[in-house]
Amino acid sequence: MLAFSDLRTAAYCPRQLWYARKHDDRAPPDRVDAVREVATRYHELLDAETDTGQPDPLADAPIEAPPGTWRERVERVREREPRFRDLDRPAATDVFLAGRECHGVASKVLPDPPLPSLVSPGRPPEQGVWEPHAVWAVAAAKALAWERERRVDEAVVEYPAYGVVRRVRLTTRKKAAYRSAIREVRELDAPPERLDDTAKCDPCRFANECGVATRTLRSRLAER
Repeated sequence: MLAFSDLRTAAYCPRQLWYARKHDDRAPPDRVDAVREVATRYHELLDAETDTGQPDPLADAPIEAPPGTWRERVERVREREPRFRDLDRPAATDVFLAGRECHGVASKVLPDPPLPSLVSPGRPPEQGVWEPHAVWAVAAAKALAWERERRVDEAVVEYPAYGVVRRVRLTTRKKAAYRSAIREVRELDAPPERLDDTAKCDPCRFANECGVATRTLRSRLAER
């Protein structure tokens, strides 16, 4: 059975998954836990009084948007997301799900109808979610459906550091990306080809070992 995290990484870069397995290095950074905590404090941080002379609780929160912008975004989520209350005060967190093909932990599982929510510490795209997160969402929805023996056609991906919450529908395209990631993980018995994608390679912790030319290296080579 395949791990959610392996599918997510394979959708981002199969070669990164190869190195992560090689070094057994798949533990999340310490900051991830702090950001995940924000995803259970929306109401507290949104409704905090900021004119009482007391420090704004957002000042010390691990957010990446200005406090005013963050509150505006979360207020829009509260107005538009019908299950905001369940997301804000989840009945079940860090739920291990085991499906037919994959397993992993959902940050939250909302009841009746069941809906998995996944919390990312990173930045959201302008619209929708990143493809690795779409694959992650499909994996979680399928595993939850398998466990509950009922249809689950959506998932949620939260980007609490930016005050953004996005619904992910299990479209044909997203399910195809999930199946592609399944194949990548199952067939990973040798280092895959390098990507030529600076945006992905620059932040990768395995960039030096991989040998890909990051933006910094390219800049130095261009000066020669």
